This record gives sequence, C-alpha cells and structure tokens, in this order.
Amino acid sequence: MSANNNSEKKSHFLLFILAGIFIGIILKLFVFDVLRVEGTSMEPAIQDGNTVIVFKLAYGLVRPFSEDLIISWAEPKPGDIVLYFYNNRAVIKRCVAVAGEPLDFSFTSGYSLLVGGKEIPLTENQYQRIKHSHQVPNGMILAIGDNYSESIDSRNYGFVSVDNILGKVLKK
Repeated sequence: MSANNNSEKKSHFLLFILAGIFIGIILKLFVFDVLRVEGTSMEPAIQDGNTVIVFKLAYGLVRPFSEDLIISWAEPKPGDIVLYFYNNRAVIKRCVAVAGEPLDFSFTSGYSLLVGGKEIPLTENQYQRIKHSHQVPNGMILAIGDNYSESIDSRNYGFVSVDNILGKVLKK
C-alpha cells in the first residue's frame, strides 16, 4: 500500500504543477504581462530599466501572439498609459487625446500642439504630418511619450488604433 500511496502522491503533485503552469500561461497570454522598459521616452513617469505590469483585459480580449484585440469593451481615456505595437516592438505611451477631441496648434514659440489643456512641442516634420488633423479620428487615440524630446510617438507616425492597444500599464 505504501508504494501505491507514494505513486498517488507523485501524480497529484505532478497534476498540481501542470495546472499551475497552465494557469500561468493563460494569465500571461490574456490577463497580465510584466515588461521591462527600455528607453527614456516615458521619463519621468517610467524610467529606463523599470519593470511595469500591464493589464491586458483593460480594453478587451487580446488575440494571443498578435497585435490586436478579439473583442473590445472599453477604450483608453486621456492620461492612461497604454501598450501597443509599432514596427513590431512593444511601445508604452500616454494617451493624451481620444476620438473626437479637438487638436489646435500654436506658433508662439515654434510649433506646438494644444490638446487637453497641454502644450506639446512639435518639430516642423511632426507639424507637417498632423497639421491637417483638427481632431482625433474615430477609433484612434493620440499617444505621446512624457519625455517629448526623446519620444517617437503619434507626432511621428500618426494616430494609434484603439484595436491595436493591448493593455493598460498598472504599476510603474
């Protein structure tokens, strides 16, 4: 009986370990992700080398191993720090404007974008890219890094589709 009892304990332990691994994989694919930040575009809020927790269910159900959502149930709000892919790289930026928000420009000290009560500096190339946009298009957000001078963001490559946003940064 003792040998049979030990065998039963080993199979229960193995089953427990396999269930834990399975649950961990499901959580990583669909619920949470832990990422190490590389770069200074979000300083001072997020420093180069910081680890962040991304809540993948914040806006919808992420399609595993892809760059979009299966189902969407919410959209980012201004101030949210979001994760999306650009040029096959995970990018973390702040949502500064959502669909329908007006975009104004200032030329008092160079080029600036006025949105949500903030003045965001633009280079001439960035201004040329977005000067015809008077509001954020439907289904899109304006995503910009907090460190304006070091960030490559919506000012450079345009608006970000809400369908491509894979999560919200919870912990910095």
